Formats: sequence, C-alpha cells, structure tokens
Amino acid sequence: MKAALPARCWTVVTVCAVASILLAASGCANGTSAANTPPPPGVEVVQVQQKDVPIYGEWIGTLDGLVNADIKAQVSGYLLKQGYTEGSFVQKGQLLFEIDPRPFQAAVDQAQGQLAQATGGLAQAKAQLAQAEAQVTVAEANQHRAQLDEDRYIPLAKQEAITQQDLDNATQNNLAAKAQVQAAKAGVETARAQIAAANASVEAARAAVSTAQLNLGFTRLISPIDGIAGMAQQQVGALVSPAGGPVTTVSTLDPIKVYFTVSEQEYLDFNRRFPTQASRDAETGRLPLQLILADGTVYAHTGKFFFADRQVDQTTGAIRLAGLFPNTGNILRPGQYGRVRASTRTHAGALLVPQRAVTELQGTYQVAVVDAANKVDIRTVKPGDRVDTLWIIDDGLKAGERVVAEGVQKVGPGMAVNPLPFAEGKGR
Repeated sequence: MKAALPARCWTVVTVCAVASILLAASGCANGTSAANTPPPPGVEVVQVQQKDVPIYGEWIGTLDGLVNADIKAQVSGYLLKQGYTEGSFVQKGQLLFEIDPRPFQAAVDQAQGQLAQATGGLAQAKAQLAQAEAQVTVAEANQHRAQLDEDRYIPLAKQEAITQQDLDNATQNNLAAKAQVQAAKAGVETARAQIAAANASVEAARAAVSTAQLNLGFTRLISPIDGIAGMAQQQVGALVSPAGGPVTTVSTLDPIKVYFTVSEQEYLDFNRRFPTQASRDAETGRLPLQLILADGTVYAHTGKFFFADRQVDQTTGAIRLAGLFPNTGNILRPGQYGRVRASTRTHAGALLVPQRAVTELQGTYQVAVVDAANKVDIRTVKPGDRVDTLWIIDDGLKAGERVVAEGVQKVGPGMAVNPLPFAEGKGR
C-alpha cells in the first residue's frame, strides 16, 4: 500500500489536470472553427477600358431591285410564245412574250393601203393644180391680146378709121378674156384647196400606219433592262390586255437597293452634326453600310448611302433611306430582310465594360467593383450606348477599375472575393 500524498500535492495535480483539459478543449474548438470558415468566392473580373469607339446605329432593312420593270401588255391579244426561262438573267431587248401579231399585221397592211390611196389623191390634186395654173397662163395671154386690140381700136374709132362696132367687139372680147382669167385663177384656188385636203389625208394615213406599226411592235413584249426575270404571271394561250396586271417583272439586282427607316430624332441629330449640304454629302458619301443577313451573318460587301426620302412618315415619325450594295452573282434578292448597320459617330474616351457586368433593378443600373483589397463595392452607374458585347458607362466608373463580369450573383457589398481573369465566351 502506497503512502498517501500530502493535500497540497493533490491540489497541484488537480489544477494541472483541469488546465490540460481546458487547453485540449480550446485546441479542439479553434481547429473546428478554422475548418468551417469558407474561402472567398472566385469571381471573374475585368478592367474598365477607356478608348475612342465608333457608335453604330442598326435598322431593319428590306431589299429591293435597283430598277423593277413591270412587263405589261400594251395591246389586247392571245399570248403566242414565251421567250425566256423564269428566274434567269435576261438582256435589254430580249423577247419575253409574243402576242399573236396577225390582227395587227392586217391593220398595218390596211393602213398602208389607205396611205397609198391618199398619196395617189395628192398626186392627182397636184396635177389638177398644174393644169389650172396653165389655164391661168393661157387666159392671161388671151386677155393681154384682147387688151391690146381694144387699146389699138380706141384711137382708130375716134378717127373713124374703124366702125364703132369693131371697137365694141374688141371691148367685149377683152372683158370676156378678163372673165376667163378670173375663172382660171378660181380653178387654181380650188386645186390648191384639194391639195391641202389631200395632204391632210396623207398625214392621217401616215399616222394610221404609224399607229398600226406601233401596235404591231407591242405584240413583242421585250425586256427594257438587263436583269433577272421573275415568274410568268400568264401562260401561253392566255388573253392579255392593257387593263390587266404585269405578265412578269424584270429587276436589276447588281447593285441591289436596301430600304431602311431611321427615327426623326436620329435624322435631326445627324443634320445638327453636319449642318451644310456639302458636309452631309461628304459624310454620307464616305459612310460604309453593313448588311446583317437573316441568318445573322454579315454580308461580305459594304454598301453606300443612296438617298433619303423627301418626307418624314407622319404615322411612324421615321424617314425612309436607301443604300446600295454590290450583288455579284445575284445572291441577294428583292423581298429579303436584313439589318443595316452604320457607324453614325465616335464616342471619345468611352469607358467600356462587358454588358453582363451591368445589372438592372427597377430602372437602376449597378456594377460590382472590386477594390485593391479584393473587397466588393456595389456601385450605381449610368450606362450609355452599347458596342457589340460592351456597354459604355457615362458615369459611376473610372478607367482601370475592376468590375465583376462573371459571378455577380455571388457577391454583396463589402464581401471579400477571389478575383480571376474574365474569359469572355468560355461556356457562354
């Protein structure tokens, strides 16, 4: 049996044991707390960029042919022949359709016959005029001889070298000769009137021939331009007339025209920046247009401004513009839709952040800014124009600051984060 320890020794042992237990308990508690503290969340950040950027406008566009020629019948008749392949390229002057020409050829022949008859009548009237003028010449010669006889007989009658009867006969012969001259001259005037009437008949006959030949020419429906011919709206054997619609349409597609509308505010802003016609013409002349097709691809060729409409549409408050785009191979066709884009101005010293870095809450826009200590500051900003996937911030940020571009939903004010480089497009 072991000897008992003094009371003081038991006290020391008890204190040491309690201290050991407390130390062990404290060590266990600290280890557990450290193990339960989560690390700062990882977020992707990007620096605020500052640079001059072009500001683009984008508008819905409708494609149309530069020239669209409706091919319509100018005379009534039955389609006899189709001379082109639908959807093919046709040349100016190429036959597209032919209307039965026989009735119109008959009208030409009849008009030419009437012209020949009128021409013959004119020749006859001219011959009659020549005859009447000859009769005037003969009558004037006869009257001149009669006048000489009368003048010669008057002094002889005074000298009683001849009888009074001889003088009276000479006087009567002179009067009769004068009457014949007047009658001959009246015949000339009549002949001239007949020539005028014959000339009118000839001109009317010539006009009838021209009209008949023109109508005969209208039986050949030809293309007035080089372009792509559309579907035939009438088939061979159909009766067509000027009152009907077009039998087909030919469009010039290279270059192709694109209509688009801009708001009145955009139009006024452009004119304020370029107040003179010369400055506007220079700007629109150098301004390249881009065409974004229906599948989202950008058309390979840039276009140029063509014209602006004369008025603003009162119902929409927009003005219609047109641009021209090269269309080699006729890939683009009338009726297609696309988006026309153009750089309307340059924003100098713009502050840019990814659009996904900006969140909107009840009309207020915010970004999460990460400071040098990797702490988050939720800041209200004023966004401006958008440039591709970036957003211009007009107020609330400075160049070089870091903003959260991915993981915004994980952060809050004052939170510590683990900033990572923003990998745009990764898994997005």
